[in-house]
Amino acid sequence: MTAPQDPQQQARPGAAPRGVAPPHPGRQRGLSASAKAMLITIPAVILLAVLAIVLVNLSRPQLPEPAADASGRVAMVESDSHVLDEAGEDAPTLVEFLDFECEACGAFYPYIEEIRERYDGRINYVVRYYPLAGHFNSMHAAVAVEAAAAQGEFEAMFRMMFETQAEWGEQQVSEADRFRDYAERLDLDMDAYDAAVADPATRARVEKDLAAGQALGVNSTPTFFLDGEQLVLDSEDDLPRALDEAIAGRG
Repeated sequence: MTAPQDPQQQARPGAAPRGVAPPHPGRQRGLSASAKAMLITIPAVILLAVLAIVLVNLSRPQLPEPAADASGRVAMVESDSHVLDEAGEDAPTLVEFLDFECEACGAFYPYIEEIRERYDGRINYVVRYYPLAGHFNSMHAAVAVEAAAAQGEFEAMFRMMFETQAEWGEQQVSEADRFRDYAERLDLDMDAYDAAVADPATRARVEKDLAAGQALGVNSTPTFFLDGEQLVLDSEDDLPRALDEAIAGRG
C-alpha cells in the first residue's frame, strides 16, 4: 500500500513540480524590458540612417551626363577642355583633374610647372575642374577661373589661384569677392566677368568636368591621366618616367 502524501507536499495550482526550482521573477520566458526596448529602437535607427542617405543624395548637385568619345567611353578631353600646352595629336596627352583649394594640388603646382617647362613642345597638358565638396571655396574658385577663361585668361587666373592659395584656402566664408579682385588685377572686363559668374552656364561648365571625373573614377585631387590611363605617382620620378615612355612609344 502506498503511503498517503503529505498535504504540504501535494501539488498546488501554479506550483513547480517537485525537484524543479520555480522560475525566478527576472528570468521568465520572453524578452526582457531592455531587449524589447532595443527591438523598438532598431527600426528607428534604420529609419534615421535611410533618411540621412536620402538627405545626402538630395544635397548633391545633379551633374550632367559626361560626354563620351566615339567608342562610347567617357571623353578624357572635350572640345571645350582647357589645353595649356598643345603639341599635336601625335604627342602624349596628360590630363589633370584638380581643385584650386586642395593643398595637395597647391603642392603639386610648382612641380607640374617644372614638368611643363621640361616637356614643352612634346606633350599636351589639359586641366579639368574637380572641386571637392569638402572645400568651401573650391567651386567659387573654379567658377572664377571659368569666368576668366571666357575672356581668354584661363591660365592667368589658374596661376593666380595657386599662387595665393595660402591666403584664402580652408576658409569657411565665401572668397568670391577676393576672386573678383583677382579679376580686376588681371584687367578683365568686370561687367563681363560678373555676368559670367552669375550665369548658371558657367557653373554647369565646371560641373561637366566634375561629372566626367566621377565617371572616370576620380575620388581625390590631383588625379592624372596619361593617354587615358590613370597614373599612380609614388615618387617625383614616376611622372617623368611615364612621360618618357609615352614619348618613346610614339617613335
